[in-house]
Amino acid sequence: MRYSEFKNLIEEDLRANPAGKTWKELKASLSLPYSQPCAEWIAQLELDIGLERKEKKGNALIWKLSRA
Repeated sequence: MRYSEFKNLIEEDLRANPAGKTWKELKASLSLPYSQPCAEWIAQLELDIGLERKEKKGNALIWKLSRA
């Protein structure tokens, strides 16, 4: 999977779910092949689509779009 595919999947899912999702929820709903997200891709998502990971659900960070 290329970064552009990953970005589009994450952005579409988070736009449809403005309350956000954890990585585990995104991985399951999108059938992502990664056990953990790539730190470089996360940093790029923050710039490209306004990804924020501030709030927590248990021990997991909630992924949201700042400009949804």
